[in-house]
Amino acid sequence: MTIRRAGRDDVPAVLALLDGATEWLVARGRTDQWGTSPHSTSPRRVEQITGFADDGGLWVGETDGRVVGALAVGAALDYVPPATEPELYVRLLVTDRLSIGQNLGGTLLDHARTLAREDGVRLLRVDCFAGGDGALVRYYEKQGFTRDAEFAVPRVNDVDWLGQVLVQHL
Repeated sequence: MTIRRAGRDDVPAVLALLDGATEWLVARGRTDQWGTSPHSTSPRRVEQITGFADDGGLWVGETDGRVVGALAVGAALDYVPPATEPELYVRLLVTDRLSIGQNLGGTLLDHARTLAREDGVRLLRVDCFAGGDGALVRYYEKQGFTRDAEFAVPRVNDVDWLGQVLVQHL
């Protein structure tokens, strides 16, 4: 996999990765993380991913000319408790569900670590869905992160979205 900075032209491919991940979750009965609607039909999500591209923090991983993963880094999102030291925040990590087992996510996280070090930052943070069976939290722990703050994002006419901030000191 090769990793390159993404632009606006890559937004549809990143949204397709998110749509594929949602389909994968729904097929396994795990609708509490992202629901059932495609990200590509959500104006809010399209705007968010476009913003990640516009601010220069969106990266894509390609294999044979096909986007198989995406990483967005930058400032922490509004719903996350603030850091106590300079950081690089992983705002998005998604990989192609057809490429499971190829360590694409780990490779993209290695890229985030490299970016942080290049910027002289020693703290890498990420947040993820903490509900369900906790598999996503365990994934990040296997990638060398440790649990930090828990949080909840209120949702209209639904239970709160449970989140976990994880940290890694570089």
